[in-house]
Amino acid sequence: MKIICQKSELLKGINIVMKAVSQKSTMPILGCILLKASNGEIRLTANDMELGIETLVEGMVQETGMTALDAKLFSEIVRKLPDNEVLIMSDANFSTQIVCEKAKFSIMGQSGEDFPYLPFVEKDYQISLSQFTLKEVIRQTIFSIAPNDSNKMMAGELFDISGADLKVVSLDGHRISIRKIELNAEYAPKKVIVPGKTLTEISKILGGGTEDLVDIYFTDNHILFEFDQTTVVSRLIEGNYFRVEQMLTNDYETKININKRELLDCLDRATLMVKEGDKRPIILNITEGVMELKISSQLGTMDEMIDLELEGRNIKIGFNPKLLIDALRVIDDEQIDIYYMNPKAPCFIRDAEQNYIYLILPVNFVDSDN
Repeated sequence: MKIICQKSELLKGINIVMKAVSQKSTMPILGCILLKASNGEIRLTANDMELGIETLVEGMVQETGMTALDAKLFSEIVRKLPDNEVLIMSDANFSTQIVCEKAKFSIMGQSGEDFPYLPFVEKDYQISLSQFTLKEVIRQTIFSIAPNDSNKMMAGELFDISGADLKVVSLDGHRISIRKIELNAEYAPKKVIVPGKTLTEISKILGGGTEDLVDIYFTDNHILFEFDQTTVVSRLIEGNYFRVEQMLTNDYETKININKRELLDCLDRATLMVKEGDKRPIILNITEGVMELKISSQLGTMDEMIDLELEGRNIKIGFNPKLLIDALRVIDDEQIDIYYMNPKAPCFIRDAEQNYIYLILPVNFVDSDN
């Protein structure tokens, strides 16, 4: 194999596929990047058997062939090369030369034949989204998965397609995040659970352009994303997702309309009173025209008032401030509606069209005012 490409292009490709390199596999080949030159194309691939990524690199193929190179070493070498053309050559024994200006590295590769190829995914069921939309949907839901939870369902997100709607759902036992978007066509019903790790890595790779599309293909076991000369294949999480609809309600005793930025800034200030790992609740006392926020800890106390519009009853309720902050940070609306039933029931932050819904469980607190 013999190829020539710009360092910037090569490094861009390496950074994309590195997200699927296995960090702790007993199979050394999974810690490699497959470098393949054929049909005038330079292709990089990584695969940890759960997530696989393949991308094309612009360059010139002078001799076809392939070799698997240690991902960490290969990436560090390329990162520290001068910003110029890079020549990569490998022989029949997979001894690989990497040359750029006066720098020359010689490293041993492995047979590309031993590298696990990405699984074949039938392209029978496909939806297309703008990269911007997919990136936003992930940003607005990914924070409420539970990646280390013993329940594997909580480590993924539900993609629920019905007609022209895509609903994305995540939860971790303390909150639920739901984001609904309209698709450009009607589709047969489909529900799959996509690993949170896959969505996190996809979000990092996506350019995020409103005009740039990402094609998504679904099978029973895999999901495939195609965009910008890059292919990402991931296993799906098997099983039936939680019946989230049973946890949702449109009933409420108290509804408030409040400025999101004011509330978020106030909650941020309140967390100054909370040490790392301390689960002190913030107490919200909602009365006509105003919300009083209080927090008390070993560090001190904080008390602040925010104006609001109230519909219904007064309520005093406690929350983990971090859960409120996480939801507010991903909502783009200036004014938001929050719905409450009682101090023991979850609150709902949602817009009128229910394009987003954030359910947050309250916490018990001792009312020092009584």
